[in-house]
Amino acid sequence: MSPRRSAQDTLATRDKIVDRARLLAASDGLEGITIGRLADDLGMSKAGVIGHFGTKETLQLATFAAAVDVFQHEVIDRVTGMPPGLDRLLRLCAAWLDYLDDGNVSPGGCFLTAAASEFDGRPGQVHDAVAKAGRRWLRFLEAQVRAAVDAGDLPGDTDTEQIAFELNGIAVGTNQVIQLHHDPRARERGWRAMRRVCGALG
Repeated sequence: MSPRRSAQDTLATRDKIVDRARLLAASDGLEGITIGRLADDLGMSKAGVIGHFGTKETLQLATFAAAVDVFQHEVIDRVTGMPPGLDRLLRLCAAWLDYLDDGNVSPGGCFLTAAASEFDGRPGQVHDAVAKAGRRWLRFLEAQVRAAVDAGDLPGDTDTEQIAFELNGIAVGTNQVIQLHHDPRARERGWRAMRRVCGALG
């Protein structure tokens, strides 16, 4: 086997492990990932699984990064290319709620929200990665609100940080109602709340 082919196979196996770990963590949490379970599910040895990462923490970090990539694809990429303004902000919110409500995309609900709850009081590299992703997302939200202000769609004195904070709070609450209470009205309630915060609902 050529070195190039060997490297490609190694990357493919690593991706397969991470993808399976992401699905397991969606229901059991990042701490719930076990090397034994992954090895059994994938028909690999424990040494074969851990050999791609070295430590469980490295595997957790890779799993979380993969979940962030899914969020990027399902939410942020949906508004790529749209002109800045309120329409783009609302489309982003709609894509966000669709992501929360789609059990096929993220079984167990919002991976990022679950990870934030799981690691908010646990120092370490995973905590830092989760916190960094959360801050980056809030800054992105603030930028979308600010763009709507600059476009003249929202008042000039709009508190962009407050709007981003409230939108994030609505999403976290909606995710909980979807997952804990299985309320079929949760997505629509979240949508109405987001529209109201953005001044798009009387």
